Amino acid sequence: MTNSVGAEGRPPAPERFRGNAGRGAGKRARLVTAARQVLYEQGVEKATLADIAAAAEVPLGNVYYYFKTKDALVAAVIDSYRDGYDGLSAGFNQHQRPADRLKAFVRVLIARQDTMARFGCPVGSLSSELGKQEDDLRAEAGTIFAGLIDWAEAQFLEMGRDDARELAVALVAAYEGTALLAAALRDPALIDTEGARLERWIDSLAGAGPQAARS
Repeated sequence: MTNSVGAEGRPPAPERFRGNAGRGAGKRARLVTAARQVLYEQGVEKATLADIAAAAEVPLGNVYYYFKTKDALVAAVIDSYRDGYDGLSAGFNQHQRPADRLKAFVRVLIARQDTMARFGCPVGSLSSELGKQEDDLRAEAGTIFAGLIDWAEAQFLEMGRDDARELAVALVAAYEGTALLAAALRDPALIDTEGARLERWIDSLAGAGPQAARS
């Protein structure tokens, strides 16, 4: 994930926070945190700035000091997800074996199965909504998954797989598909079952070696 989801090389959004200390920093952070939750539970189209201000316990008029538009706040949410995935990947990378890093990624899905079975994957749901638009937000959301695929590909390459890119795409697709299906069926047990299957799949690839037939 660190290959593609860092801040380097991306033009800053106009309303992007630039590190003010003190009360303003805390208020802005509360708005972004509240926006993540409200957008996740209600969706981008339905959620309003008033909903987000109420969840953050910030007067609605103050929202416009930090974010001139709803799109600017959505962009900040995308940035926060990107930073969160970078932090997760740093934790995954503490494992010595690439297979263990990949399984740590899968366990994030399992650990959040109850929430995911209600609302789906937060980044997947947001990306799905924004994917219907033709604007910068759609492209920004796409960089999160692009970075995740890059990170997974690096793990499979370290395992000696010559089909690392295909496997990385398959893993991320399975992760997202499991979250989507569990939400559609309201079945958190499905995530537990599929997560365990993905872990076995990763172990089988780690033991197969680079010359094994593609799975």
